[in-house]
Amino acid sequence: MAQLLFRLGRSAYRRWPFFLIAWLVVLGGVGTFSVTQSEPMSDQFTIPGIESVEAAEKLPEILDGQSSPTDEAGVQVVVQAPEGQQLSSPENMRAVDALIDDLRDIESVPQGEQDLVGPVQMAAATEQQALQQARQQAEAQGQPFNREAALEQVRPQLAASSPLSEDGRTGLLDFALDVDKVADVDPATQDRILQTVEDHSASSDLRMEVRGSGMQVMEFDSTAEIIGIVMALIILGLTFGSLVSAGMPVVTAGVGVGLGSLGISAMTVFSDDITSTTPILATMIGLAVGIDYALFILARYRSELEHTDDQATALGIAVGTAGSAVVFAGLTVIIALAALSVVGIPFLTAMGLAAAATVAIAVLVALTLLPAVVGMLKGKTFGLTFRKYRPKREDDGKIVNNGVRWSRFIGKRPLAWTLLVVVALGVLAIPFKDLRLGMPSDSTAPEDSSRRQAAELVSEAFGPGKLDPMMLVVDARDIADDPQAQQAAYQQAQQWAAEQDGVRHIVPAPGGDKGTMIMLQPEFGPEDARTEQLLDNLRSGEADFENRTGVDLGITGTVAIMADISQTLNDALVPYLAIVVGLAFVLLVLVFRSLLVPLTATLGFLLSVLATLGVTVALFQEGWFGLFDGGPIVSFMPILLVGVVFGLAMDYQVFLVTRIREAHVHGATYREAIVDGFRNSARVVTAAALIMTSVFAGFVLMDDVIIKSMGFALAVAVVFDAFVIRMLLIPSLMYLMKEKAWAMPKWLDRIIPNVDVEGEKLERPHMAGHYADSDKKPARV
Repeated sequence: MAQLLFRLGRSAYRRWPFFLIAWLVVLGGVGTFSVTQSEPMSDQFTIPGIESVEAAEKLPEILDGQSSPTDEAGVQVVVQAPEGQQLSSPENMRAVDALIDDLRDIESVPQGEQDLVGPVQMAAATEQQALQQARQQAEAQGQPFNREAALEQVRPQLAASSPLSEDGRTGLLDFALDVDKVADVDPATQDRILQTVEDHSASSDLRMEVRGSGMQVMEFDSTAEIIGIVMALIILGLTFGSLVSAGMPVVTAGVGVGLGSLGISAMTVFSDDITSTTPILATMIGLAVGIDYALFILARYRSELEHTDDQATALGIAVGTAGSAVVFAGLTVIIALAALSVVGIPFLTAMGLAAAATVAIAVLVALTLLPAVVGMLKGKTFGLTFRKYRPKREDDGKIVNNGVRWSRFIGKRPLAWTLLVVVALGVLAIPFKDLRLGMPSDSTAPEDSSRRQAAELVSEAFGPGKLDPMMLVVDARDIADDPQAQQAAYQQAQQWAAEQDGVRHIVPAPGGDKGTMIMLQPEFGPEDARTEQLLDNLRSGEADFENRTGVDLGITGTVAIMADISQTLNDALVPYLAIVVGLAFVLLVLVFRSLLVPLTATLGFLLSVLATLGVTVALFQEGWFGLFDGGPIVSFMPILLVGVVFGLAMDYQVFLVTRIREAHVHGATYREAIVDGFRNSARVVTAAALIMTSVFAGFVLMDDVIIKSMGFALAVAVVFDAFVIRMLLIPSLMYLMKEKAWAMPKWLDRIIPNVDVEGEKLERPHMAGHYADSDKKPARV
């Protein structure tokens, strides 16, 4: 491989116009297709085939005219009168009617008078309907109708179904946008609805906010990217001491991220599973690894210029050696991300494949575009120098830097450092045992958003359970030949649901010849653990109820769907981890031709990811130190963190240990090899990790809780893995393993191919006799 990449790097340097034009053509073609053909992205996180989704899909079948809650783009406008007033006052009713008139002018908003009704009118109609049903029931039983007694009897039902709060101050205006599914909602429609609500709120005494599945949108703030890029430029400038070389990795990584983002946008033409989170993740990963890969090759190029004046050859060697490490480092990231597809969750598959494709582009950019840019600049690659590179040297001419000093310092007490790292990260991982998963909702939206404000108004006025009620779907088609048994089953279902702990109200729908639906309003909010316990209790009693009545039960609604998604993701974590670790272990054995080095790399990753999850749970879920609002961890964050961090961890492992192995295969003792690896790679790995941390940390400033938590967790994981595991634990273990670190069974050594990541077959005269006096004794198995 080293020889193949050597020729590729040298060709890109010499024929730079051809390579640059090729990249421009690709970028232009993908960009044109994306701009002209792309579709809106989705904000729905669902999993086909799960119990709650199947129950939702039954609703249109058993209740004519009832749509599936997974497809309905619902909008809820919350209107609140000033304190001491009610919405039923003439002035407030006129303000609500004016809002309704303007909402009807917006595309996709229902136009009919019955489709969009003010909360006061709707509450009156609901009460009248309930009383009418009570009258009919009394007449059927031959009893006199008492309006006051009937009103008292239906009061619990009205409290659950009425769009008007008990004090008459807060009302709900509910409607569904005229689209086939939530993904079809035009962002322009969302903007017009939000602006209309804001305008009417400002021009009246009413407070108005808007929420609902039809209004969910994830806004991307470019500030995070800008912060990451600025920090990367500063770190690269300090690393190279040159403005030109500092800017090159950022520019080339930007090309890769731009191409990846355009490609993701273009994929919306072919897939409905592209969520608005997908390009953000790809940007996070693509920008970070793109800069790192270019940095690694560029640093190696500068190092090779010390041994030859032939710039094309120096760059070819840099691509042949550092580029080989980039290929395998990139492959580990790609494996970790692409393996998300085996989980079987469409939106997670799309996120993983999109990010993996962006990483693959970053590898190609580093191997071809970067050498072409160097070929174009030639001697000006390290131009605009503001700090000369004059490293200190030992008597034998070898460079003495902080990497050398650090590796020698670790080598004095490797066992103590090993125990310290294991204990410290183990303590940080303790909060992970209390991990509670959830999915984003209006209640977890940014604090200053209308969605969050609307959710808080609903919770205060109607109770937190009003935000996301559950739906008990009773499918009675199996007993369709016995109408009496059907009605009895409906009554039993209502009674059974009402008796459950944690149910505040139930609202039964009229039972038909196919089934019915019962609305359950919990006492607690959707993020409350007690609501999840209610769902578990309902689920545990389903089978017994079905056996007694002959009907099929299903529970759906946002709470049930999100809980099922969380459980599915949680169940998939261990199989996913096994696949990723297994494939990457094989890859690392191929790279390092060792069993112990890949094993320690994997165990180190597990330590860092557990510590990261522990810290994330402590700060984001438990709310330690008041830095973040406490709440459930986003369900797909742990599995996504595992995939991304494993890939990045192996990046640093490959970058650092390939230089150690390079010294080893050229005759160095285990101590000389470790010191030499740190001499040549510690500075670059440190810079790469700082850049990646900066890129991820910038996303903590975003308002969206998903991106905030992901950015934080990824930044912390990089710190733990790069600086604690790769720069401290791994060298400590290699000192303890000595030459046995590179031991390989003879049978295995014979059957695995030699990919020559270290460039052993490349012609480099200065390496001849570099460790001629070494007393290394190779390990044998």
